[in-house]
Amino acid sequence: MDRTTHRAAVLHGPKDLRIEDRPLPEPTAGEVLVAVRAVGLRGSDLHYYAHGENGPNVLRQPTVPGHEPAGVVVGRGAGAVDLPHGTAVAVEPAHPCGRCALCRAGRYNLCPLGTCFGSPPTDGALAEYVCVPGDFVHPLPATMDIRLGALVEPLAVAVHAVRRSGLQPGARVLVTGAGPIGVLVAQVAAASGAGSVTVSDVAAARREFAARHGMATVDAADLTPDPERAHALADPDGYDLVLDCSGVGPALVSGIRALRPGGTAVVVGNPNRPLTDLPLAWMQRQELSLVTSFRYAAGDFPAAVRLAASGRIQPAELVTAVFPLERAAEALDTALTDRTQLKVLIEPGGEV
Repeated sequence: MDRTTHRAAVLHGPKDLRIEDRPLPEPTAGEVLVAVRAVGLRGSDLHYYAHGENGPNVLRQPTVPGHEPAGVVVGRGAGAVDLPHGTAVAVEPAHPCGRCALCRAGRYNLCPLGTCFGSPPTDGALAEYVCVPGDFVHPLPATMDIRLGALVEPLAVAVHAVRRSGLQPGARVLVTGAGPIGVLVAQVAAASGAGSVTVSDVAAARREFAARHGMATVDAADLTPDPERAHALADPDGYDLVLDCSGVGPALVSGIRALRPGGTAVVVGNPNRPLTDLPLAWMQRQELSLVTSFRYAAGDFPAAVRLAASGRIQPAELVTAVFPLERAAEALDTALTDRTQLKVLIEPGGEV
């Protein structure tokens, strides 16, 4: 490759995103160089852009955001996986140490030494090129649109959440939050044998999208329990599982209240507050299980690629807007303010 620089979107502070020329990254031992073709925006990107922080992570220096990339392999370092030049790949953005007990057990999402693209101070993928450890690129089928590769990461989140739920065939499932993760979780639950899947959201546009794609829906407001019955026994005909993808405390509590005795609640969305008022005494009386789910672990990314290629999941329909890299700030503003949007993509356009 003759060029020595490439373009990247660099976040300097809240709402201060600049397109800059940076030195072209060079893959070190074990790495591959990927020309980035598509990057999906998600909640953490929006939090960094709007507020300069995402939970405990704070933007303290200029950082490239973005951690849902897909692209094409255009180079490799010594000892890296031998993928042919031009191979289309989905990129797994979270990179663990690979040596600790959690990594060796396949639970590398919990590695205390791991880093993740776009989580300050680690630069992300809103750039024309990015270097990736060779074990964390996943070849895409030749028949798959490379844009769909940018949806493999959120699909892997959904796969991991459903695996964590212990879903049994025929289960009645409630998914709270009909954003991209919620819709994908609902689709994975259906593909995994759920007997029924219902999706709730406060936004009518998102409920309508879910309904158009064959999902039963309910207004989240209708799940709010009657305060007069706050301590009543759970409905034996309630849901077997609730997977909260909203990250909103009241939605999680409402979903828990909708469970049958002995049901399971899975926290998938990042809570918008550090503490949530859970009805623990009531949950104990019903012997409910509370499970948490974080990113993805061993086997989840390959499973997501297979699901996306199988046609049993329709991730392409989640894409509602596409922007070039030079309009990255506009893309982030659109995703941040327009509740009709589901998945906004940015195309950096790295050359092969």
